[in-house]
Amino acid sequence: MTTVNVIKPKARLSNSNILFLIAAVIFVLMYIFAIITFPASFMQFQTFFDLFNLNAPLIIMTLGLSIVMIGGGIDISVGSVCGLVTMACAVYLEHKMGSIGGAILIALGIGIVFGILQGYLIAYLEIQPFIITLSGLFLAQGLLTTLHKDPINVTMPAFVNLRDFDIVIAWLGAKNRLGVFIPCEIKPGTIIVVILLVILASLMKWSRFGRNVYAVGGNSNSAMMLGINVKRTVFITYVMSGLTAGIAGFVYIMTTGAGNVGNASGAEMKAIASAIIGGTLLNGGVGNLLGAPIGTLTLLVINELIRAAGVQSNFQAMVSGLMLYFFIVLQSLIMSLRDRTRIRFTLPPWLRLSEKAKSGNHRET
Repeated sequence: MTTVNVIKPKARLSNSNILFLIAAVIFVLMYIFAIITFPASFMQFQTFFDLFNLNAPLIIMTLGLSIVMIGGGIDISVGSVCGLVTMACAVYLEHKMGSIGGAILIALGIGIVFGILQGYLIAYLEIQPFIITLSGLFLAQGLLTTLHKDPINVTMPAFVNLRDFDIVIAWLGAKNRLGVFIPCEIKPGTIIVVILLVILASLMKWSRFGRNVYAVGGNSNSAMMLGINVKRTVFITYVMSGLTAGIAGFVYIMTTGAGNVGNASGAEMKAIASAIIGGTLLNGGVGNLLGAPIGTLTLLVINELIRAAGVQSNFQAMVSGLMLYFFIVLQSLIMSLRDRTRIRFTLPPWLRLSEKAKSGNHRET
């Protein structure tokens, strides 16, 4: 009796994983290029850790925003909410009755309130997300300037100790010019980023809520026919975005130690760009939260390369914009090829041949 070996077909990578792998490969190649070009700076482990230490709030905002975008929405208020949280925490901590625990509750409370308000208006009243979150952006900015217009440096001893606290990796580091070994340091914000990344990525991959978000972002009508509560799912995504914006605000002030009206200004645009570069589609239904820090780090490495080359700072925005164009076109091409759809390039009318010219060519042939 002979046995028949059944060959199982290889599982096809999902669109989310494909885009994440492409983003990861591009980041690795870009960082290798940075090491080769400027080895004195990028060869140091502390330089890599500082990308997380100094930009943890942006990565946290990108994580929350990516969940909203996977669900087919958008939230452009996260930067202003983050800035509002920094000022509110600074004012509270400088008060005689202020405490670190109370500041954390204020940060989480502000983020959740904005998330609930915007999520309800978008999910249950079905108002356009861009309009609602734009209103939230203006509201947060107005509250920020009303709360306090001048910068506030937090001098509370317990908070100063928290701000200056570092996790030292004694066995990893580099020698300075004097030959003294300097160990690498990690800020608490980096630990918060890692914890949130693990929790949220696991939630999106293995929980029912995560599957519902992908289904709603892919096709809300189909998701509704499958019995998914679309409105509740969308509502929760905005609450999570507001919550992460509140956490980012506390990490921001924990990093800088000051409240300022310019804190996190324009961070929402950077977060959107980071999410797209990390492999999240604006159309919804496709994205991997592991790509959120990858996209953020890619933008940061570009800026560091430009700064190290001594180029004018305005080129940072130009290069970031070109990179965003590149990733959007790349994502469109990949989605078209994987869906086996026909790729068409439309020319402007003045470049097209007129009907008379076409008929003349046919007659000559």
